[in-house]
Amino acid sequence: MGVPKEIFELIFRKPLSVWSAALLLAMVNILLFAYEKPWSASDGLRNWGDWIFYALGWPIASETVPAWFYSGSVLNTGLVSGAVVSALLSRQFALRIASGLDLGNGLVGGALMGVGAVLAMGCNIGGFYSALSALSLAGLSMLAGLLAGAFVGLRCLSWEQEYLGGFFSASGREFLSAPREGWSLQPWLGAFGLCAVALAVVVYTQVGYPERGVLLIFGLLLGVILQRSRFCPVRAFREPFMTGDSEMTRALVLSLGLCIFGFSILKSSGLRSLDAFVFPAFWQGSLWGGCVFGVGMVLAGGCGAGSLWRAAEGHIKLGFALAAFALSSSLTRRYLERSELISEMGQAFFLPDLTGWPLALGCLMGLLLGWYAWAAWNEKSRRFVSL
Repeated sequence: MGVPKEIFELIFRKPLSVWSAALLLAMVNILLFAYEKPWSASDGLRNWGDWIFYALGWPIASETVPAWFYSGSVLNTGLVSGAVVSALLSRQFALRIASGLDLGNGLVGGALMGVGAVLAMGCNIGGFYSALSALSLAGLSMLAGLLAGAFVGLRCLSWEQEYLGGFFSASGREFLSAPREGWSLQPWLGAFGLCAVALAVVVYTQVGYPERGVLLIFGLLLGVILQRSRFCPVRAFREPFMTGDSEMTRALVLSLGLCIFGFSILKSSGLRSLDAFVFPAFWQGSLWGGCVFGVGMVLAGGCGAGSLWRAAEGHIKLGFALAAFALSSSLTRRYLERSELISEMGQAFFLPDLTGWPLALGCLMGLLLGWYAWAAWNEKSRRFVSL
């Protein structure tokens, strides 16, 4: 029992550093791309929204794939499961009910994220993190939009606290938290949840969909990594303007650099097609979608992936944000398709097709190094700290 206990203590008693998480997330994303498609959260959430409307008797999509078979939904389900299991095993699960103003921010922020994700054809994970890793030019314009949106979102929060904070001053509450030491039911529930995921993988295999079981395992790994490290992409865009802290930004830059390297090997070797995950969203959709998404993620306090793992450990505000995200993305997609505006979001550009492989990779790595250097400089100078 000594070795298993030591492994358990290492994973679920000690926090995982954001730098370790950055490396692990890059590795998982590269493997995901090699297996089927890279990490994204918004398409699965939109599928959930489609099914909510379908259950209410108002079908949104012309063809709605069942959530338990849709790859994005299965990956998100695995992520939520991994975060729940990790939170329970580490005794960090608790129902956290935010104040009325924060719950409102969750709803508004989630709705904005849903709209922005559809415009950009992906959230800050699929439309930026994975798209830029796939050398899509739309990933660059979404980066600009996310930075601008994060700044605007922080100004909105500043105004809100100044003029509305007094009307919604009730603090949040917490229930069902577990003691750090002594007996607790939470680790036992976490072990039960892990067994349930294993059973689901077996069921997928038995019914002829083993690839969905593998995606569930990938999602489980993502959920555990995110929950144990508190890795939140929103902080990478928010903190330089809010507090000046640059650690999350620099960790995200590291993860992006590794993903770009891994994705480039897969594409240049012919293991994945050159146009895989290169969306027709440059520049209008990705830029304006990034702006809208950036405002929303700051108001909500989490992006699509961040909201998933934080809601899984009991944050009710992020649960509100997820519901609004799912419904608004479903409605927005339906509107854009029926109005045929979806074709006006932009064009698909694969960077090496425009510049060649050496220049494309050199420009991207230079951009990432510049972002890294700017974040580190801003942490010391506090030049762009707005709050």
